[in-house]
Amino acid sequence: MCSRFAFFRWDSAFAALPGFPAEQAPHWSLAPGARVLLVRSAEGARRVDDVRWGLTPAWLNDLSRTPAQARAETLSEQAMFREAFRRRRGLLPANGFYEWRGQQRKRPYWMTSSDSVLYFAALWEAYPAGDRVYLSTAVVTTQVASQRRPLILDEQAQAVWLDPHSTPERLESLLQAPAVGLRERPLATLVNDPALDAPECLTPA
Repeated sequence: MCSRFAFFRWDSAFAALPGFPAEQAPHWSLAPGARVLLVRSAEGARRVDDVRWGLTPAWLNDLSRTPAQARAETLSEQAMFREAFRRRRGLLPANGFYEWRGQQRKRPYWMTSSDSVLYFAALWEAYPAGDRVYLSTAVVTTQVASQRRPLILDEQAQAVWLDPHSTPERLESLLQAPAVGLRERPLATLVNDPALDAPECLTPA
Protein backbone atom coordinates (compact mmCIF):
# COMPACT_ATOMS: atom_id res chain seq x y z
CA MET A 1 0.00 0.00 0.00
CA CYS A 2 1.26 3.48 -0.83
CA SER A 3 1.28 5.11 2.59
CA ARG A 4 4.36 7.33 2.36
CA PHE A 5 5.99 9.28 -0.46
CA ALA A 6 8.41 12.17 -0.89
CA PHE A 7 8.47 15.38 -2.89
CA PHE A 8 11.59 17.40 -2.23
CA ARG A 9 12.83 18.40 -5.69
CA TRP A 10 11.01 20.15 -8.54
CA ASP A 11 12.03 22.33 -11.47
CA SER A 12 11.24 25.97 -12.25
CA ALA A 13 8.54 25.02 -14.78
CA PHE A 14 6.59 23.17 -12.09
CA ALA A 15 7.04 26.01 -9.61
CA ALA A 16 5.67 28.41 -12.22
CA LEU A 17 2.29 26.63 -12.41
CA PRO A 18 -0.64 28.71 -11.11
CA GLY A 19 -1.33 28.03 -7.47
CA PHE A 20 2.14 26.73 -6.56
CA PRO A 21 2.70 27.83 -2.94
CA ALA A 22 5.47 30.41 -2.64
CA GLU A 23 6.41 28.93 0.74
CA GLN A 24 6.44 25.30 -0.45
CA ALA A 25 9.01 23.29 1.52
CA PRO A 26 10.65 19.99 0.49
CA HIS A 27 9.24 16.87 2.13
CA TRP A 28 10.96 13.50 2.46
CA SER A 29 8.06 11.75 4.19
CA LEU A 30 4.45 12.54 3.39
CA ALA A 31 1.82 10.33 5.04
CA PRO A 32 -2.00 10.23 4.96
CA GLY A 33 -3.39 13.32 6.65
CA ALA A 34 -0.51 15.49 5.40
CA ARG A 35 -0.81 18.51 3.13
CA VAL A 36 0.31 17.54 -0.38
CA LEU A 37 0.36 19.17 -3.80
CA LEU A 38 -2.28 18.21 -6.34
CA VAL A 39 -2.11 19.00 -10.06
CA ARG A 40 -5.49 19.35 -11.75
CA SER A 41 -7.00 20.87 -14.87
CA ALA A 42 -8.76 24.23 -14.58
CA GLU A 43 -10.13 26.00 -17.66
CA GLY A 44 -7.97 23.87 -19.92
CA ALA A 45 -4.69 24.50 -18.12
CA ARG A 46 -2.85 22.83 -15.27
CA ARG A 47 -2.77 24.35 -11.81
CA VAL A 48 -1.44 23.28 -8.41
CA ASP A 49 -3.40 23.17 -5.16
CA ASP A 50 -2.36 22.49 -1.58
CA VAL A 51 -4.74 19.72 -0.42
CA ARG A 52 -5.21 17.20 2.37
CA TRP A 53 -4.24 13.59 1.66
CA GLY A 54 -7.42 11.78 2.66
CA LEU A 55 -10.47 12.04 0.41
CA THR A 56 -13.34 14.00 1.94
CA PRO A 57 -16.51 14.13 -0.18
CA ALA A 58 -19.00 16.86 0.71
CA TRP A 59 -21.54 14.26 1.88
CA LEU A 60 -19.15 12.55 4.32
CA ASN A 61 -20.27 12.80 7.94
CA ASP A 62 -17.55 10.77 9.67
CA LEU A 63 -14.37 12.76 9.06
CA SER A 64 -12.29 10.06 10.76
CA ARG A 65 -12.89 7.90 7.68
CA THR A 66 -11.15 9.68 4.82
CA PRO A 67 -9.44 7.15 2.52
CA ALA A 68 -5.93 7.94 1.36
CA GLN A 69 -5.95 5.24 -1.33
CA ALA A 70 -8.47 4.22 -3.99
CA ARG A 71 -8.24 0.82 -5.68
CA ALA A 72 -8.09 1.12 -9.47
CA GLU A 73 -10.13 -2.07 -9.87
CA THR A 74 -13.26 -0.61 -8.24
CA LEU A 75 -13.16 3.15 -8.89
CA SER A 76 -16.24 3.11 -11.09
CA GLU A 77 -18.24 1.03 -8.61
CA GLN A 78 -17.62 2.37 -5.11
CA ALA A 79 -19.79 5.27 -3.97
CA MET A 80 -16.82 6.92 -2.26
CA PHE A 81 -14.89 7.25 -5.54
CA ARG A 82 -17.36 6.87 -8.41
CA GLU A 83 -18.25 10.54 -8.93
CA ALA A 84 -14.68 11.79 -8.42
CA PHE A 85 -13.47 9.25 -10.97
CA ARG A 86 -15.94 10.67 -13.48
CA ARG A 87 -15.34 14.36 -12.83
CA ARG A 88 -12.46 15.13 -10.44
CA ARG A 89 -9.19 13.51 -11.46
CA GLY A 90 -5.76 14.87 -10.60
CA LEU A 91 -2.08 14.03 -10.24
CA LEU A 92 0.16 13.81 -7.19
CA PRO A 93 3.78 14.74 -8.00
CA ALA A 94 6.48 12.77 -6.18
CA ASN A 95 10.18 12.04 -6.44
CA GLY A 96 9.51 8.51 -5.20
CA PHE A 97 7.68 6.46 -2.59
CA TYR A 98 8.47 4.00 0.18
CA GLU A 99 7.64 0.32 0.27
CA TRP A 100 8.05 -2.09 3.19
CA ARG A 101 8.72 -5.79 2.64
CA GLY A 102 9.24 -8.81 4.83
CA GLN A 103 7.32 -10.80 7.39
CA GLN A 104 8.83 -10.09 10.82
CA ARG A 105 11.21 -7.13 10.50
CA LYS A 106 10.07 -5.25 7.42
CA ARG A 107 12.76 -3.56 5.35
CA PRO A 108 11.94 -0.15 3.80
CA TYR A 109 12.74 0.43 0.12
CA TRP A 110 12.95 3.65 -1.85
CA MET A 111 11.07 3.30 -5.13
CA THR A 112 11.72 5.70 -7.99
CA SER A 113 12.46 5.82 -11.72
CA SER A 114 14.72 7.56 -14.21
CA ASP A 115 12.26 10.47 -14.24
CA SER A 116 13.03 13.06 -11.60
CA VAL A 117 9.33 13.51 -10.87
CA LEU A 118 6.67 10.79 -10.94
CA TYR A 119 2.99 11.57 -11.30
CA PHE A 120 0.51 9.39 -9.41
CA ALA A 121 -3.08 9.17 -10.61
CA ALA A 122 -5.35 10.71 -7.98
CA LEU A 123 -8.93 11.75 -7.29
CA TRP A 124 -9.98 14.93 -5.53
CA GLU A 125 -12.99 16.32 -3.70
CA ALA A 126 -14.11 19.69 -2.33
CA TYR A 127 -15.50 19.88 1.22
CA PRO A 128 -17.38 23.06 2.24
CA ALA A 129 -16.93 24.17 5.85
CA GLY A 130 -18.41 27.51 6.80
CA ASP A 131 -17.19 30.16 4.39
CA ARG A 132 -14.28 28.04 3.13
CA VAL A 133 -13.93 25.08 0.79
CA TYR A 134 -11.23 22.50 1.50
CA LEU A 135 -9.72 20.22 -1.14
CA SER A 136 -8.69 16.63 -0.46
CA THR A 137 -7.26 13.75 -2.45
CA ALA A 138 -6.71 9.99 -2.64
CA VAL A 139 -4.01 8.22 -4.65
CA VAL A 140 -5.10 5.51 -7.08
CA THR A 141 -3.35 2.19 -6.46
CA THR A 142 -2.91 -1.01 -8.46
CA GLN A 143 -1.80 -4.51 -7.54
CA VAL A 144 1.83 -5.30 -8.43
CA ALA A 145 2.87 -8.78 -7.27
CA SER A 146 2.19 -8.76 -3.51
CA GLN A 147 2.22 -4.96 -3.23
CA ARG A 148 -0.25 -2.19 -3.93
CA ARG A 149 1.53 0.68 -5.65
CA PRO A 150 0.45 4.08 -6.93
CA LEU A 151 -0.69 4.17 -10.53
CA ILE A 152 2.12 6.08 -12.25
CA LEU A 153 1.21 7.94 -15.45
CA ASP A 154 3.55 8.99 -18.24
CA GLU A 155 3.11 12.31 -20.03
CA GLN A 156 0.58 11.03 -22.54
CA ALA A 157 -1.44 9.20 -19.91
CA GLN A 158 -1.43 12.31 -17.68
CA ALA A 159 -3.13 14.30 -20.43
CA VAL A 160 -5.83 11.64 -20.83
CA TRP A 161 -6.36 11.41 -17.06
CA LEU A 162 -6.77 15.17 -16.63
CA ASP A 163 -8.92 15.67 -19.72
CA PRO A 164 -12.56 16.14 -18.57
CA HIS A 165 -13.73 14.77 -21.92
CA SER A 166 -11.87 11.45 -21.72
CA THR A 167 -14.23 8.53 -22.26
CA PRO A 168 -14.73 5.83 -19.61
CA GLU A 169 -13.09 3.38 -22.00
CA ARG A 170 -9.90 5.45 -22.26
CA LEU A 171 -9.77 5.90 -18.51
CA GLU A 172 -10.25 2.19 -17.90
CA SER A 173 -7.38 1.44 -20.28
CA LEU A 174 -5.11 3.58 -18.09
CA LEU A 175 -6.21 1.70 -14.98
CA GLN A 176 -5.38 -1.62 -16.61
CA ALA A 177 -2.04 -0.61 -18.16
CA PRO A 178 1.08 -2.60 -17.17
CA ALA A 179 2.96 -1.25 -14.17
CA VAL A 180 5.84 1.14 -14.82
CA GLY A 181 9.32 -0.29 -14.23
CA LEU A 182 10.88 1.15 -11.09
CA ARG A 183 14.28 1.38 -9.45
CA GLU A 184 14.53 0.27 -5.85
CA ARG A 185 17.04 0.81 -3.06
CA PRO A 186 16.99 -0.77 0.41
CA LEU A 187 17.04 1.80 3.20
CA ALA A 188 18.05 1.99 6.81
CA THR A 189 15.16 1.92 9.25
CA LEU A 190 15.31 5.66 10.03
CA VAL A 191 12.35 6.20 7.71
CA ASN A 192 10.24 3.95 9.93
CA ASP A 193 9.86 6.94 12.26
CA PRO A 194 6.72 8.70 10.93
CA ALA A 195 7.82 11.95 12.58
CA LEU A 196 11.04 12.13 10.54
CA ASP A 197 10.74 14.39 7.49
CA ALA A 198 14.34 14.99 6.45
CA PRO A 199 16.96 13.75 3.96
CA GLU A 200 17.95 11.05 6.50
CA CYS A 201 14.82 9.15 5.40
CA LEU A 202 16.82 8.10 2.33
CA THR A 203 19.82 6.74 4.27
CA PRO A 204 20.92 3.54 2.47
CA ALA A 205 20.84 0.22 4.31
